[in-house]
Amino acid sequence: MAADASAPSAEGSVREAPEPQAIAEALLASAVGGPSTPTRRRTRFHTLRVAEVRPLTDAAVEVTFDVPAELQGEFDYLAGQHVALRAVVDGHEVRRSYSLCRPPVPGSMSVAIKRDLGGRFSTWAQSELRPGDEIDVMSPQGTFTSTLAELDGAHVAGIAAGSGITPLMALAATVLARSESSRFTLVYTNRSTSDVMFLEDLADLKDRYPSRLALHHVLSREQRAAPLLSGRIDEPRLRRILDALVLPDTVDEWFLCGPFELVQLCRDTLADIGVAPEHVRYELFTTGEGGRVEAPSGRPVEVRADEPVHRIEVTLDGQSASVESPVAAHESILNAALRVRPDAPFACAGGVCGTCRARLVEGSVTMTENYALEPDELERGYILTCQSHPTTDRVVVDYDV
Repeated sequence: MAADASAPSAEGSVREAPEPQAIAEALLASAVGGPSTPTRRRTRFHTLRVAEVRPLTDAAVEVTFDVPAELQGEFDYLAGQHVALRAVVDGHEVRRSYSLCRPPVPGSMSVAIKRDLGGRFSTWAQSELRPGDEIDVMSPQGTFTSTLAELDGAHVAGIAAGSGITPLMALAATVLARSESSRFTLVYTNRSTSDVMFLEDLADLKDRYPSRLALHHVLSREQRAAPLLSGRIDEPRLRRILDALVLPDTVDEWFLCGPFELVQLCRDTLADIGVAPEHVRYELFTTGEGGRVEAPSGRPVEVRADEPVHRIEVTLDGQSASVESPVAAHESILNAALRVRPDAPFACAGGVCGTCRARLVEGSVTMTENYALEPDELERGYILTCQSHPTTDRVVVDYDV
């Protein structure tokens, strides 16, 4: 990743800023990850200025932020990663996570926001957010990034639905730009043409890489010339698409992004035809649960003298704090932690984004859901604090590890 162009050194002096082109090349060189993918950083919010709000469809906008030089090191990212946004809407603090939709460039970053039915944040962003506004943006994170050590000759495939195209836009553009022999196949499903986010951008990408980008739009409520690309993607249609258009035996890495049902269908089908799970990366924009989970607020909990409690200890930014949580309350580690550390990181509170990740140092917990942590992270003791509930008298978690 590129270094902070103007951050003070240990002696308080200011380093000379590299040329913008050098920064851009360094960002692009590491933009898809690979074996040198950096570990998750400590997440922090910074206030950024909105540079542009661009309509994508009637229900979606692309929001671009200015990233000042002094914060460039905080906002370096890999294609496929996401950020959390924080705003006060109708008197309530609301946080939502959105994938970064453009390849990394210095001084700028963009997310796409699709309006959800009844969604407080997405409706506000669609109707109220304007250039010049300021909003809190968390430093990028996420592991929905390529693990390929070499892109020359690589074939990467993506399957996306609706706003699931967002991280795949950045991934496809970066994979194709990184190597003159790489290929990307994208299957993108929507209800109709008017629902397709980044329609012109995808066409431009196809024009730029006509022989190396295979782009297949599948429309569930609009007839296309090819019957295979018309209708909802169920298992029979998915298998025909894989056999005729993607050719799984030629694919080195898979990226799946969309609603739970589609992602799970793709994972199950790929596993059934022999694709190794370590070659499949996936990310959800919903969990399949009814309703929208609002972020916790660290609600006050009264602890009676004769009531059994869990003692929860958290370390964050080198400082430790403890809080008692009544056993009967069955609250999450995150909700309890927020009472003593209001700056504890979180975003979706639904087990999807991974912002609240911490390492379990002592004790044991049960996790209700996990759509964000990789198997190796679980083996190393990491948990999602928004989904974890203590099962021992004392639980110790560390956000800094």
